[in-house]
Amino acid sequence: ATSGSILVFAFIELLQLRSLPRSVYIMGWLFTIVLLGISRLWWRVNRDYLNRNHQQGTRVLIVGAGSAGAMLAKEIQSNAHLGMEAIAFVDDDPEKLGRIMLGVPIKGARYEIPELVSSLRIEEIIIAMPSIKGPPMRGIINICEETSARIKIIPHLYPNEQRSLLSQMRTVNMEDLLGRHPVQIDLEQVSGYLRDKTVMVTGGGGSIGSELCRQVLEFHPRQFVIVDSNENNLFDIEQEFKAMGKLQKIAVKLADFRDHESMERIFQAFRPQVVFHAAAFKHVPMMERHPEAALGNNVLGTYNVAELADKFRAETFIQISSDKAVNPTSVMGATKRIAELVIKDINRNSHTTYAAVRFGNVLGSRGSVIPTFEKQIEAGGPVTVTHPDMTRYFMTIPEAVELVIQAGAMAKGGEIFVLDMGEPVKIVDLARDLIRLYGLEPWRDIDIVFTGVRPGEKLFEELFSNKEDMSATVHERIFISRKEIDSNYLDIAKAIESLVKETANNKEDIIKLLVELIPEYHNPGHQKQTPGKVIPMRAAQL
Repeated sequence: ATSGSILVFAFIELLQLRSLPRSVYIMGWLFTIVLLGISRLWWRVNRDYLNRNHQQGTRVLIVGAGSAGAMLAKEIQSNAHLGMEAIAFVDDDPEKLGRIMLGVPIKGARYEIPELVSSLRIEEIIIAMPSIKGPPMRGIINICEETSARIKIIPHLYPNEQRSLLSQMRTVNMEDLLGRHPVQIDLEQVSGYLRDKTVMVTGGGGSIGSELCRQVLEFHPRQFVIVDSNENNLFDIEQEFKAMGKLQKIAVKLADFRDHESMERIFQAFRPQVVFHAAAFKHVPMMERHPEAALGNNVLGTYNVAELADKFRAETFIQISSDKAVNPTSVMGATKRIAELVIKDINRNSHTTYAAVRFGNVLGSRGSVIPTFEKQIEAGGPVTVTHPDMTRYFMTIPEAVELVIQAGAMAKGGEIFVLDMGEPVKIVDLARDLIRLYGLEPWRDIDIVFTGVRPGEKLFEELFSNKEDMSATVHERIFISRKEIDSNYLDIAKAIESLVKETANNKEDIIKLLVELIPEYHNPGHQKQTPGKVIPMRAAQL
């Protein structure tokens, strides 16, 4: 505007039109600016009006009229091409009721969602409350599931990042329903034992092992060694890190943990300072049919790797254990219990710091209940549950791994760390929730069938036995089993020798030997399980 006015007035001066007063120049300049401003304002108002009132998009109800909800509504209004229309907010704050935010009315509280979905013809509900976790989030999701609308969620809010909320939006998953809270770890303490070290992860292609690899790499080890006996898993994790450009300091090794010579060559070549042993067979019914495989991998494999860590003077060795090691009723659980005892025994006379970390089921691991249920639902059902009263502890894979890494930083030697798994969850409730996440109704659209408890399974899992005393640590979600191993309880060298001999024998001989080695091991199918300490970990440590 200023440049244009100067050109016009310069032209007048050149023509020597002296009859015009100087005030005309100033008024003309101001008039030009006003007209230009009005034209731009009209265009912007007209654009916003069209976006808000004339788009034929998906009718959206936003749950949460806070900062995340406001940002979401603004993004929807500014991106008409996305085909979405923010119709209303719901919020439990009574002071917000009836207000209009960014042209969108706040219609009611969460309990009014079903009525609003019906009256406003809502097609999609977006939960924009990233700070809400646990039971409150589950309650909101349960209310939303009473409607026919699709349900989406904004899981995180990054105020300092140039990331749109719509790009983070996703469907609700089981992690949202379980409501696990984020893990806080001591970054300085963890970095102290991982940074600039040579770190090895065995079973690095598995669900827990691969997540260990991802998280440990964030602490910048000097060299990283991934070992696995499954070539497909190993290939997948190698390709993942290759795509990320992180293969420069990573060595990927295919090896059988039961083969001492093969593992010794790897230890000789890399001399790891920190070892995470995540390799194990975990499927209970499968190990009942193949106990010799469980002995070989879970016991002999653990012994080989742990003994080599001592021989090559590793600083820290962390064994991934299982809640099935507590009062075991399965071959898998008994072998994991022996593996815990192996770690405690070797720690006695070693300069290496050995510890085990015990926890329950993780969501989404290969072959676990959630992927199995998803396949059954996608196939049209039925969803199979072994028993109406079957319960399990659950946590997410990243959550479990963060706590494992933190426990490694806290280890002094010989501990069995136990992770706070929260409240146990009924498997049938998990099945019902997952079916509803697919927009279906249990027993109407998808049947749930009870198939009976399988060999070696418990109705419930225990994180510690009645003979163990649990002590709190400096981390609120990590506990320590204070039970001391009896020196006469298990002669590790003799036990390993006996187990190796038995791997070629029949199932009955192997189970008989396990009973002799682990007195608390109950032969599956012969004794009824009675309730033990199935209580929240917070209460258990008091």
